Amino acid sequence: MDQKQIKNIVEAGLLAVGGPLSVDQLQGLFGTDADSIPEKKDIRDALTTLAEEYEGRGIQLLEVASGFRVQVRKELSEWISRLWLERPPRYSRALLETLSIIAYRQPVTRGEIEDVRGVAVSTNIVRTLLDRNWIRVLGFRDVPGKPSIYGTTKEFLDYFGLKSLSELPTLADISDLDNLNVELDLPDPDIHEPGVPVSEESSQEMVDFDLEQSVLVAGDDEDVDPAEEAEMSDVNDETIEVSPIDEDSLDELPDLGKA
Repeated sequence: MDQKQIKNIVEAGLLAVGGPLSVDQLQGLFGTDADSIPEKKDIRDALTTLAEEYEGRGIQLLEVASGFRVQVRKELSEWISRLWLERPPRYSRALLETLSIIAYRQPVTRGEIEDVRGVAVSTNIVRTLLDRNWIRVLGFRDVPGKPSIYGTTKEFLDYFGLKSLSELPTLADISDLDNLNVELDLPDPDIHEPGVPVSEESSQEMVDFDLEQSVLVAGDDEDVDPAEEAEMSDVNDETIEVSPIDEDSLDELPDLGKA
């Protein structure tokens, strides 16, 4: 089988699945006959060729945690988003802060998240992140109460277009919030120091999450119940069995330092 046909099959598979495929999965498109299965190098060469051919076009080949996928370029999302009538989901500032802390400080417990935020973490927030499969329970801390330890998932990396946690922007890159707000034309956020409770007014501020560009913009959310912000119970403690921490997951985590 020549390289052009391999490239065409790889491209067709990526377009058909509508999501990421690993090199092994792409090899599986060629059947089980050892003579007809291309080498992994041939698959990677085909992917490299496709990426080069997509330069300057409306689509791109992106490598994420689960493999490779073909997607619309982010700069075209303003036009392509008009194909869908439904509005993108809205998330509270508290949910996005919680997700950020887990991403940068994992493995982390709920209590440790609350220490950073200075306010309670709603049970509904943790449940939403678990339901979206952006975070998972890695194990339980060996302290009184056996609190759950949380970390992010491959789905989290795929959703945000990342190959690994090391591709997260460094804290130094995102510390200049004033300049970021000017660039995005956002109002000044109500920034607070860890350990200092957030005012009731600021705790109600919501942000709109752009699915295509992963950009935070000011918004509101009618679905979030402010009363749940004070809930302190663990998520589904009665249904989660105690298990050891996943050592393989911890080995993959980069040393991001302390915030």
